[in-house]
Amino acid sequence: MNADPPVSTHLDPPPPTASAPGSPPVAGGPFVVVLGIAQDAGYPQAGCRGPCCAPAWADPARRRHAACIGVVDPASGARWLVDATPDFRAQLRMLDDAAPPTGVPGLDGILLTHAHLGHYTGLLHLGREAIGARRVPVYAMPRLAAFLGANQPWADLVAHGHVDLRLLEEHRPVPLAPGVTAAPVRVPHRDEHSETVGFRLTGPRRSVLYLPDIDGWEAWDAWGMSIEAVLAGVDVALVDGTFWGPGELGGRRISDVPHPLISSTLERLAPSTPAIRSRVRFIHLNHTNPLLAGEPEALRRLAAAGCGVARESERIDV
Repeated sequence: MNADPPVSTHLDPPPPTASAPGSPPVAGGPFVVVLGIAQDAGYPQAGCRGPCCAPAWADPARRRHAACIGVVDPASGARWLVDATPDFRAQLRMLDDAAPPTGVPGLDGILLTHAHLGHYTGLLHLGREAIGARRVPVYAMPRLAAFLGANQPWADLVAHGHVDLRLLEEHRPVPLAPGVTAAPVRVPHRDEHSETVGFRLTGPRRSVLYLPDIDGWEAWDAWGMSIEAVLAGVDVALVDGTFWGPGELGGRRISDVPHPLISSTLERLAPSTPAIRSRVRFIHLNHTNPLLAGEPEALRRLAAAGCGVARESERIDV
């Protein structure tokens, strides 16, 4: 009988092959850098005094930012953010450490997935109370762009020229750098104020799916999409891992904030090949998710399934 795979006791820093903040920029081709892996409210979450958040309150090194990635092309100097989170300040600094800017904020653009707390509210840091940026391109789907343009304080960012709203079209790639594109992919989610998209990032070497929020894989099936088919078409998939299992929100119902459970995703992907499962790295982890607290059984099950967890500061060549 084979021994169980070794399991870390918590979400360790990236392995030596992935550069940490403060290290020199990667020479050569473009890359994605993971700037946050937690659900919208971060880890630990405000007001949480339970055992799930205790490790992070006790040890600042265990704290995690809201889900976000950067895209960098060292050759052209292009730098992009995918989502603007409440942790914008720290994440922009992480991006600066990974790829020093030529100005402030030094962004060629920001791609937004949808209008929930952890994905667009960081835009306020571009306003006159903070950076006072000039015409940073912000790409959004039509409903989200209309929402930003019609509601304060976001409308002031547009009116005062801090951001330049640009429309996304599903499946139509946005050029980020020579040979690097990002194509929005619609997904079913709680779309109170906007559509929701993930992004398929394609570079000269690899492709990466960034999909932090979706109601469920079955809901996507009903749209004629399947997670298995999408995984077959990318090299790395950063996908919604908000909750490990039911019962993580105490008196609140997960059905009010639907996401595919990691345990259910592992069961669904069990018939897939190891090569397909190895592409999955969970992101957007809720503060109650046992992976964040480093619970050994959850880590063991994840390792046995051949999947992984996104790591802050890790770099993925594209």
